[in-house]
Order: sequence, then C-alpha cells, then structure tokens
Amino acid sequence: MDLVTALGQAGAGRGDLVGLAVAPDGTVAVAVAGAGWMAPASAVALADRALRPRWVTWSQDTALRLVPAGARLATCWDVAAVHRLLFGGWRADPGWAWAHLRGLPPGEVPAPGERTPGAADLFDAAEEDAAASRAAASDGGRKDPVGPDGYLSREWTRGGWADSPVRLQAWARLAREAAELQGAALAGKEGGEAGVATARSESTAELLCAELATDGLPMDRAVAEQVLTRIIGPRPRDEAASAAVRAARDGEVLRHAPAGVTADLRSPVQVRSLLAAAGVEVPDTRAWRLEEFRDSHPLVAALLQWRKAERIATTYGYGWLDEHLGPDGRLRGSWTGSDGAAGRMTASNGLHNMPAAMRAAVIAAPGHVFVRADLGQIEPRVLAAVSADQALAAATSADDLYLPVAAQLGVDRPTAKVAMIAAMYGQTTGHGGQAGWRMRAAYPVARAYLDSADRSARAGRDLRTYGGRLVRMSGGGGSGTPGADAARVAARGRYGRNALIQGAAAELFKMWAVTVRARALPLGARIVLCLHDELLVHVPAGHAQQAARLVSDCLAETARRWAPGSLGARDGQGGEGAAGAPVRFIADISVVRCWADAK
Repeated sequence: MDLVTALGQAGAGRGDLVGLAVAPDGTVAVAVAGAGWMAPASAVALADRALRPRWVTWSQDTALRLVPAGARLATCWDVAAVHRLLFGGWRADPGWAWAHLRGLPPGEVPAPGERTPGAADLFDAAEEDAAASRAAASDGGRKDPVGPDGYLSREWTRGGWADSPVRLQAWARLAREAAELQGAALAGKEGGEAGVATARSESTAELLCAELATDGLPMDRAVAEQVLTRIIGPRPRDEAASAAVRAARDGEVLRHAPAGVTADLRSPVQVRSLLAAAGVEVPDTRAWRLEEFRDSHPLVAALLQWRKAERIATTYGYGWLDEHLGPDGRLRGSWTGSDGAAGRMTASNGLHNMPAAMRAAVIAAPGHVFVRADLGQIEPRVLAAVSADQALAAATSADDLYLPVAAQLGVDRPTAKVAMIAAMYGQTTGHGGQAGWRMRAAYPVARAYLDSADRSARAGRDLRTYGGRLVRMSGGGGSGTPGADAARVAARGRYGRNALIQGAAAELFKMWAVTVRARALPLGARIVLCLHDELLVHVPAGHAQQAARLVSDCLAETARRWAPGSLGARDGQGGEGAAGAPVRFIADISVVRCWADAK
C-alpha cells in the first residue's frame, strides 16, 4: 500500500494534521491519528501533492532533510515556530516546548545536549548514550517518550527517537499531539483566529527557510571578485602581500594626518586621538557621528571610506567568498523564520547584511531574471492597521504616506517623517521629539497604542503583537543605581513600543512571502532572498512580467487576510474591516537581471 492510499484510508484529507519525523539517515515516519507508516521522501512528496495535508514537524530540521531529497512540503505546522509565537524567546526544542504545553516547570528540562546531572565526564556521557541505545534495542522501540513525571524522556530527546522505526513513528505522533495542544492554546486566546493564521504562516515560513538554505542565492564569482578587487585590491598571494595591502589601505587615511602623527586605525581610542590632532573633536568614533564631520577635514572622509573597505576586507572578502559561495554559483547560509524577539527572519553568512557593493555580483542564472519587490513605508502603514487609527489609515491611500501626514501636522515632508519615526521609536528629545508631539494631536489613536506598549514594557509586562507573538518584557532586574535603572526602564519602553510594530511588520512580510512561494510555483519561480521587507524571486525570463503581477496580487491578498479591510498595491476600493479602516500597502516591484539594478 502506498503512502497516499494509506493516508486516504486513515482519513487524512486536505488541511488535516499529519505528524512527520525524519531520522538522521533520511528515514521518514508518518503518523495519522493512532496509525503510523514508514516511507521514503518521494512518497511524502507524492502525498503532499495529492492531499495537501498540513504536516506537523518538530522544527525546521525536518524540512532541511526533506528538501535535498526532493520533498518540498506545501504547508506545515512547525512546533518550534509556534512555540516561539506562543511563549516568546528563542529556545524551542521538543522537551522545552512540551513542558510549556503541559504546564510543567521548564527549569527542569535539560538544555539540548546537556548531560544528565551526575554525569561527570565524557566517559560517563558516552556510557549514558550507550545505555540509551541498549534500552532502545531491548524494548524494540516501544518505550513511551513521555516519562512518569510528564516530561519528555531525556533518552528520546537526545536522539533516541530515531533508534527504531517504531520510535520514529511514536515521535511523529507526539509531534501531532503537541500541535493539537498548541492549536487549542491559540484558539483559547483573544483574537485566536488571527493567532492560528499567524502560526500557519510562521510555520510555512520555516519551510521557506529550509528551501532558501538549500537553494542559495545566485552569485557570479567572477563579478564578485571584480568588485572585491576594486574595493580592497587583488586577491593576495600570501600573508606578506595581505599585510602590504592593509598598509596601503591605511596609508590612504594617514596621508591626511598632521605631520608626525600616526595611529592604529583599528583602535577607536587611537582614531579619536588622531582626529583630535587634526582639530576634529568627537565624543566617539561611530560612523554616524563621523558623518556629521565629513566636510570638516579630508581625514574624516578618508576614514569613512576606509571603514567601508575594511569591513569588506575583514568580513566579506575573498575568504568569505571561498567559504560560502558554492561551485554551483550559489551563496548559502542558514535561515530562521524568527529572531526570538519580535519575530524577524534572520540569515547567516552575510545574507542579511551584505554590503551594497556586493549586490552587483548577485546575478540571475542564464535564462532567468529576478523579480525584486520592496514594501514601501511599511512601519507607518502597519501602525495604522494595528492601532486602528482611521486618520492615519486615510493617509495610507497615498503612494507617499508622508505627504498627507505632513499636511496634517502642518510641517514639511522631512519633518513629518522624523515625527513618525520618533513616535514609533520613542524619541522624546531633539528635533524628532519636538515633531513627535505633533503626532499626539494629529493621530491620537496611533499614539495611544504606542504609548500603552511603552508603559507596559516599562512596567515589565509582556506584550503581544497584532498576530499574537509574545514579546517578553518581564524579568529585567534593577542595577541598584537609580540613574542606570531609569535609563534601562526608558530603553525597555522604547523597545516595547517598537517591537509591536516591527513584529507585526514581520508577520505581514512572512505571510506575503509564503503566499508568493505558493502562488509562484507554477511559473517555476522561487524566492531566493528575504531581506527585511524585500523579496527577491528567481524566475524564468519568459514568466517575468506574469511573476511581477503575481507578487503584487499576493500583497493584496495577504493584506486582506492579515488585516481585513486593508488594500494591496493594486486594489481599488475597500470597505472597513476589523482594524476599523482600510489600510493600503504598497511595494516597489521591478524585473532585473542583477540585484544592483533594482532602485
């Protein structure tokens, strides 16, 4: 009996939760209700296409094993992702998530990889592993993963779940049970329907992350080396040549120093002394600070230019290229759908903070192009939606939201932008603070929403985003110094007010991304980069314009689902929704061969 027939007879239809576990050797276990089967990844892919169930996985690790085997699931319920949504923080291993769902003190759960108390050395740890293997063999894999105390058995969480087919199936069934408990917890909260929708998109975002990690970002090695040569010089032959290149780069700065004055440019203290010798007094040497003095002395401009080159040389140089750019011309790193704080996607190996100069090397494969889409003025638009401020929602009907805001505040556009940013980031002093006060009168509902988050965060009360993500604000102890404590409390307030906007924006972005992922598949298009509010979709050139329209349509669809009554970039009229007023979301969408060509 094939897997599709088995699932069909078990009653697994579209949308049903089907537990899934993949052992390190690639063996796949599927569990529906009380039944379980073993199957190759190809059978899982077949069942996914035929039935479209919502697979349950413990974490992204399952998809990371399935994707290289050719099984790309359409949707899932990721227990780790939903745990972070429900309970906040980063840690979300099975034992930790299970303890929270069962109301057990999480402090009793050992950290992943941590030895059992009393195991004093490596020999004891090895014996512990051997004992677990013997136990798995002796019980035929039938031992219950849940111990008498209600916690998951340490033997299982340390990898014993994969020791036999029976255990693997039990692990899949347990994942399904955890998902059902999470779904019930979300449904029982205020706004539960929105929380369940967020859980689904966050889970599917983890599938996207596994695909991003596997597929990689197209990059032309020859062009990348040309960019590096232009900025930091040719690839050095040896350490002596490398030292000579560094000295020459330093020399371009030091030639502007006063006679007889030198410094180690990698030492902030010495750089500050160097600037003082040139008559430039600064409290610190942060880049934004030095920008204010760029025109005061040639030394400052040269130093700022040196910093850009030094960053590329030390972090994004030839070594970075050799380590992370594969022979297939794809730059790869690990991805996660949540940073453990407000919920933004993150990536390693420079994929999220690549210098702008390197974008010139991100070139689509032959016969392909990129559809690049960047959400416009996303934070104030999100603020309008989550706060239900109808005056601010009305301003979102404009392509440039800051123009109607400026008219409402009675200021110019730059000041209006400063006022909006000051309100969202809690700036209370200077030009931004003064402009922010005008926001209180013009958009009282939005300001009240932000101020309420600020007060709660200062008081140490946890927050929840529009989509239901817990943002932890409790547990911050005092230092004992009144001034330091006051500063810490104020900073916590600023973080809290901004986390609600950043978090909601991240939820909207990921829902958009997974919608594009699903809708663009028939075009042969795949997302290859998610950068904050920007999508880069790799698509066959013949489908470029169709894909661009689809990306825009997906934003409109996502906006309606995420905040009912909202408008997408190509919408016409919309009625009031749950947020109280329609909010228009826009994206700058272009078709390019090279990422650097997107403006």
